[in-house]
Amino acid sequence: MNEIGIKTRILLMTLVPCGLLALALGAYFSWQQLQDLEQQLLERGQMTAEHLQGPASEALLAGEPTRLRGSLSRALNYQDVRAVALYDAQHQRLEHSGPQMHPTERTLPETSLAAGTGLQIQASKLSTRFTLPLLASPALLEKTQRTDIEPDALLGWLEVELSHGNTLLRSYQSLLTTLVLILIGLVVTGLLVSTMGRRIIGPIAEINQAIARISKGQLDVRLTAEQGSRELDDLASGINTMAQALQSAQGELQQNVDQATEDLQQTLETIEVQNIELDMARKTAQEANRIKSEFLANMSHELRTPLNGILGFSNLLQRTEMTPRQEEYLGTITKSADNLLAIINEILDFSKIEAGKLVLENMPFNLRDLIQDTLTMLAPAAHHKGVELVSLIYRDTPMGLSGDPLRLKQILSNLVSNAIKFTHEGSVCLRTMLEEEDDDQVTLRLSVTDTGVGLTSAQQKTLFKAFSQVDNSLSRQPGGTGLGLVITKRLVEQMHGDIGLNSVPNEGSEFWLTIRLSKSSQAADDLPLQPLKGHHVAICEPHPLSQQALIHCLQDLGLEISIFPSLHALNGALDSVEGKGINLVVIGSPPAGTPLSPILACMRGWADSGRCKSILMASTSDQSQQMDQLPTAHCAVLSKPLCTRKLFRAATQLLQPRSEVLGEPSLPGTERRQNPDSVGVLCVDDNEANLRLVETFLREMGARVLSVGSGEQALEILKEQRFDLVFMDVQMPGMDGRQTTEEIRLGEELSGQVPTPIIALTAHALAEERQRLIRCGMNDYLSKPISPEQLRECVQKWTGRQLGVGQPQPPAAQARVSAAPAVLDRAESLRLAAGKADLAGDMLDMLLASLPGERARITSATEQDDRRELLEAVHKLHGATRYCGVPELRQCCLRAETRLKEGQDAKVEIALMLQAMDRLLETASVE
Repeated sequence: MNEIGIKTRILLMTLVPCGLLALALGAYFSWQQLQDLEQQLLERGQMTAEHLQGPASEALLAGEPTRLRGSLSRALNYQDVRAVALYDAQHQRLEHSGPQMHPTERTLPETSLAAGTGLQIQASKLSTRFTLPLLASPALLEKTQRTDIEPDALLGWLEVELSHGNTLLRSYQSLLTTLVLILIGLVVTGLLVSTMGRRIIGPIAEINQAIARISKGQLDVRLTAEQGSRELDDLASGINTMAQALQSAQGELQQNVDQATEDLQQTLETIEVQNIELDMARKTAQEANRIKSEFLANMSHELRTPLNGILGFSNLLQRTEMTPRQEEYLGTITKSADNLLAIINEILDFSKIEAGKLVLENMPFNLRDLIQDTLTMLAPAAHHKGVELVSLIYRDTPMGLSGDPLRLKQILSNLVSNAIKFTHEGSVCLRTMLEEEDDDQVTLRLSVTDTGVGLTSAQQKTLFKAFSQVDNSLSRQPGGTGLGLVITKRLVEQMHGDIGLNSVPNEGSEFWLTIRLSKSSQAADDLPLQPLKGHHVAICEPHPLSQQALIHCLQDLGLEISIFPSLHALNGALDSVEGKGINLVVIGSPPAGTPLSPILACMRGWADSGRCKSILMASTSDQSQQMDQLPTAHCAVLSKPLCTRKLFRAATQLLQPRSEVLGEPSLPGTERRQNPDSVGVLCVDDNEANLRLVETFLREMGARVLSVGSGEQALEILKEQRFDLVFMDVQMPGMDGRQTTEEIRLGEELSGQVPTPIIALTAHALAEERQRLIRCGMNDYLSKPISPEQLRECVQKWTGRQLGVGQPQPPAAQARVSAAPAVLDRAESLRLAAGKADLAGDMLDMLLASLPGERARITSATEQDDRRELLEAVHKLHGATRYCGVPELRQCCLRAETRLKEGQDAKVEIALMLQAMDRLLETASVE
């Protein structure tokens, strides 16, 4: 509707009402005329019938109906008369003139003219029929002197049919005339309105053209004063006034522009003078900056000297006897001093670089060992986020080089740690390749590629600026001075190289650098060339980059390689004829969230059947009790990322006896080493046996251990002193492990303390229980029974410190449990106690001593149908059986606890568990 012009709207506003009115009047008058024509037709039919009534009655009285034939024929000449017929009293036709009459469809009501005559009127679409009765009137009887007929007796019927053709024709002529008059009236009206509209539209179009010219800058355009109407005259006058005002403003603006141009010329001359002065000031500032850098370098060195003294005497003080509160205070001082020392070291390095006093050392080193050691150090941070860490060193790259290995490691650590920090899934890959080589020196290109968040163009511009960080928001990860990449860039430049990056937001980044180093024969690769040639190895590694690195390393060892896409395909090949020659299988850990149990089950099966040896390349975040139970003679577990020396050592020990390779005897028993870091661990468990076992393992490794029996005691202890790690039992009477963890996290949040890692310990958990433990604030989860190796790896993972190695397990520790669970297995008790016979005996005695009380508690809870009390009792007993060689009772407790946690009926399992308790007491008393 908005696109319709004014002229069209005027036409519509005029023609539509006129047309509707004309149609209404024409329809009314046409209908009125049709009514008149119909009434005239009825009157003619009645008059015709009445005209023939007298002669027809006389003919019937005389008994000579044929003499009426002429009158009937002449009646056809009347207007619209189509046929006439004479009938006797029994309605038998006597005479007929005209064509056959049309059948009638309806009877019309009696009209006022035909009232009292007995005239009947019937109609159809084509004609109207008039039927008149013929009666012997007294006058007629007297005239014909008939006395044998009674007066008003029925003599017969006269029927006249009138055609509608003439009436319809006149109706159509009337309608056509009406429509023609309406159209003529509308055309005349439209012409008049169009003529008047042009007188309105013309001035408007002229005004529109004038406005268009003014908008293009033609400000001298003026409109005539008379536009045909008062409103248009006012509009034209307003436009003329506006054009005149714009023309005046343009003149003033041009004057202002000319003045501004003159002022700008003077300003440019002033700026030129100021630039000369600024150049002199810049040189002065550079000299001041150099002096500042020298001051920072000297000051940082002076600060680091007393700080090293603080750290040294803090370490000495930690070896003395102190109260728990003093230990907590000293630990805080040490951590704060370490953080301060790291920041001062970065500032010192930056200051030395700025002052030109940083001197690179020149010493031989092995490039492969340096790269793999650097990635091994950063692996826990990457694996904790589910990020794959891979190094690819091309074969033409020389390994023996000479330079500053500490600074090169610092460069790689900065780049890789930054990549890990901003990568949440995918991989971080460090590639090393040879660009140029001559007799004495090489130019290497190293690139760190990640699949992280990437960098925008604005972030890339500020990336290598001092004290600048990509994420400067309040929610960024704490730590750092913003100098890491600046120092990296300066170090690379001092190594006669260059550094740059390629990045796409949300796709990843690639930091690359080139460095020039000298060759060195002193650090050449000391590994033998293809030492395992002749052996066949199968690879099953899901990550493509890790698979490429693994193939590269195994080929250097001389192994023939077969690659399999999945564990199922590898199993199928080993079962077939083509797998008979495979001596070794190397399997990569599955993606994060995928269980290790199928891989470990296959490795154990291959070892039991003697089919082949196997190596598992596990992530540092993979924690599984079954990994420690693999037979060491057939299986090995290595941590990612790939380390060539570790893989060579593991493959050699599996494929060739140690005495054949190194000429060394088997490993003797090692003594317990006290960990110099003295990791502080708090153990919380309501089961005394569990506490004693975990405490013994940790103390054997050199950790400082404090044990408590309830969540309430743990909260009181943590208010007084801090620990590096907390092992928390899940189900305990009163405040359970989840509630205790939530209270600990709440207290740490209120006090602003760094969260302490809390590891859940439980004998049994359903699949979804692990997620609930993580959600309540726990960091990790271990299933009982817990081996020393599990504890050691867990402590290293969450504290970053390596515990000492405990006493080796005796050969009996490798014994397998038979398919039918025994009531009492002394060998299993010894294995679960890490080969400590006295500890195994104490653990079993403590379990036997608690059985009567636990039996009474379980029986009472069963009789009272108290499922909560029953679950607590069964869980506690299950945890105790995990550390003793009681396979039958342990399996009964497992089934009963599973049924109770799933909310199902466990009466049968409880009964079997009570019977197993009785058999254990009886067997122990006999022995």
